[in-house]
Amino acid sequence: MASKNIGIKEDVYERLKAHKRGDESFSETLDRLFEELDSDWRTNAGFLSQQAADDLEAAVEQGSEDIDAAFDEQSRI
Repeated sequence: MASKNIGIKEDVYERLKAHKRGDESFSETLDRLFEELDSDWRTNAGFLSQQAADDLEAAVEQGSEDIDAAFDEQSRI
């Protein structure tokens, strides 16, 4: 099985660790937690205010532009 390393904040790690059961791995814990979430996306739709949604959209757009610029810069090196 392939694996990936990810970085998470210390407080998030502690919260995840608190959800672990017995000898469950972190992957198994995450998988269980994701399965426990309602899979119907409409259940959680609308939880952001319009301003928060607009801010998030702008941040994603800016991040995308920053990544494009970084790739362009790297291709010139």
